[in-house]
Amino acid sequence: MLTSWLIQLFLYFPEDKSEYIPAGITFVIFLIAAIFVFRFIINVSKKESQKAKELENRLKREKIIKE
Repeated sequence: MLTSWLIQLFLYFPEDKSEYIPAGITFVIFLIAAIFVFRFIINVSKKESQKAKELENRLKREKIIKE
């Protein structure tokens, strides 16, 4: 009994469907921002990976030359 009342407390379906518009706009804005941040993190990760490979190759070459 208490559980069903608690669930109903957080469920709200408005009669006027225009109340969904601000929530939809906010959702779209945050979705687009999340996609851009995700792509940014991927690009930074690729650049860092490339730098690490170049450093590894340079260190290998220096080790070969010293030996």
